[in-house]
Amino acid sequence: MTVLTNRQATARSPQVEAPRSIGMIVKAYIALTKPRIIELLLITTLPVMFLAAGGLPPLWTSVAVMVFGTLSAGSANALNCYVDRDIDQKMRRTRRRPLARHQVSPRGALIFGIVLGILSTAGLWVTTNGLAALLSLGAILFYVLVYSMILKRRTAQNIVWGGIAGCMPVMIGWAGITDRLDWAPLVLFGVVFFWTPPHTWTLAMRYKEDYAAAKVPMLPVVATERRVIMESIAYTWATVLCSLALWPVAGTTLFYPVVAAVLGVMCLWEVHRLLGRLNAGKTGVDLRPMRFFHWSNAYLALLFLAVAIDPLLA
Repeated sequence: MTVLTNRQATARSPQVEAPRSIGMIVKAYIALTKPRIIELLLITTLPVMFLAAGGLPPLWTSVAVMVFGTLSAGSANALNCYVDRDIDQKMRRTRRRPLARHQVSPRGALIFGIVLGILSTAGLWVTTNGLAALLSLGAILFYVLVYSMILKRRTAQNIVWGGIAGCMPVMIGWAGITDRLDWAPLVLFGVVFFWTPPHTWTLAMRYKEDYAAAKVPMLPVVATERRVIMESIAYTWATVLCSLALWPVAGTTLFYPVVAAVLGVMCLWEVHRLLGRLNAGKTGVDLRPMRFFHWSNAYLALLFLAVAIDPLLA
């Protein structure tokens, strides 16, 4: 029997990349939280606090919601990495995540996610109110238990309903300021809810082979490109119409609906261009689905920026 040296074993198993310093370990744990996704969630949280406060929200409350909201999102993402560690190794887009590269142990990721969840819930409860804390805890549990463990691997509608977790920062931000819920945050909840499927499906169109290899039934894996695009168009129309409903519901100035309408036209133009390219015989990467994916990111960020600016103009 041949005994491999440590160097030979490492050469034969390039996916095992154990951290060698405290800095690398910290970086790996931070990566578990998916910072780029957290940035997107926070983009929808802070503007809602401006709207709820009718102007500048209290500084301490805003900082508390943002800090503990970050921990909450980090908890959900770390626990998602723990649940998805098997399929992450099979997908090009995710194979460099810490668990897939064995930079963090599954047990370590699980404990890390749970600790972040406890800290975020307790922190929101102490610094804001019980409603914000419970909404935050509900978002974590929904994302991990309902989306990651049940919906994601079982239905092509996974992101439609699983996306509810990503809508919760809107509710948390509002509750952090007012200690109640109202129609305005529900409308913005609807905006994020309708925005999520086409945003995610266009990304999945680009990485369809990844999801197929991991046996995750994202809509682009199990449906034709035409169906994916038609459903993306329908959800984008619903997003834009829902965004305009905030004007009468929240009593905004004319600034918000004008910005929302302009951004909506641009987003609709881009999603309809996908259909145009399909009708012209384009397929696969030639459809350029990532173009709409990036546009939708910009749309949501700019729309919620308008939400924050509008009460300052009243």
